[in-house]
Amino acid sequence: MDLIIDVLKDGVHDTLQLIPFLFLTYLAMEALEHSASGKAECIIASADKSGPIVGALLGALPQCGFSAMAATLFSARVITVGTLIAVILSTSDEMVPVFFAHGEPVGRLAAIIGLKVVVGLIVGLVIDAIMRATHHEGDGHAHIHELCERAHCGCDDLEGEEPDAREALDHILHDQDHTHEHAHTHDHAHGSGHGRWYHILRSALIHTVEVTFFIFVISCAFGLVIEYVGEEQLGTFLGIHPVRATLASALIGLIPNCGASVAITELYLSGALATGPMVAGLLASGGVGLLVLFRTNANLRQNLQILAVVYAVSVVSGLTVGALGIIL
Repeated sequence: MDLIIDVLKDGVHDTLQLIPFLFLTYLAMEALEHSASGKAECIIASADKSGPIVGALLGALPQCGFSAMAATLFSARVITVGTLIAVILSTSDEMVPVFFAHGEPVGRLAAIIGLKVVVGLIVGLVIDAIMRATHHEGDGHAHIHELCERAHCGCDDLEGEEPDAREALDHILHDQDHTHEHAHTHDHAHGSGHGRWYHILRSALIHTVEVTFFIFVISCAFGLVIEYVGEEQLGTFLGIHPVRATLASALIGLIPNCGASVAITELYLSGALATGPMVAGLLASGGVGLLVLFRTNANLRQNLQILAVVYAVSVVSGLTVGALGIIL
């Protein structure tokens, strides 16, 4: 019992000192997301063949739910499958605030994000090239009306009416954004003045509370493991079985919850997880993008294929980084 109390005390101490840094980071991220609302969607939807490049770069921005937006655009066939996968692989999710909260060097964070962007854009371009070569790139037209029907958003069938079709897509994106935000128990206001800043502060506070809770749970769990197993034995296990650690980390990363990337980042920063497994886990950690994909895209087989590609690329990338001995 004394051991558990000591672990809880250490968990509270380690977590409390991170709260101010988490809140300031989320405050900046929320302000950025509100000011850039709608612009990213327009950029990525008009990128055409350079979509994976644009998607990978925009996906790295600390914007909540960007992968969810990309999944919705793909379901409406506005963007390609390569662009969607590029966004998912490059999405930074909760890694950024956790790094800042721990006071890690910016260069270290930039290196990891840069690696995720490079992997995302390369894989996205290759996949789109394969789809074009095998004539599986689709009919070249957006199918917004089909998405409207599946989403039950009340839009009329507007096929062929360009301005109204864009309006319908905006309506669906707003609906998906609202659903994503509801899942995280917060909403974004795109107005101005005091109301806008109230929602920015509220969203930042809720994010901070959520991530603080996950960090506390993970810290306590990790503390108990260290006490019962031993830090040296745990490090030896993860070092002896890097392939197993990489496979497990990528699998954890697929969980559509901010706790996944928080856990992976915390274990990496504590030294329990090597660079390779960390890379695999954070590449697979694409926020709620895959969850929204399974909800909005009616082609289950295609969804499973995208899921498999994301997992496979994450594992291969992690194993490659480990084999090359790269340390970030």
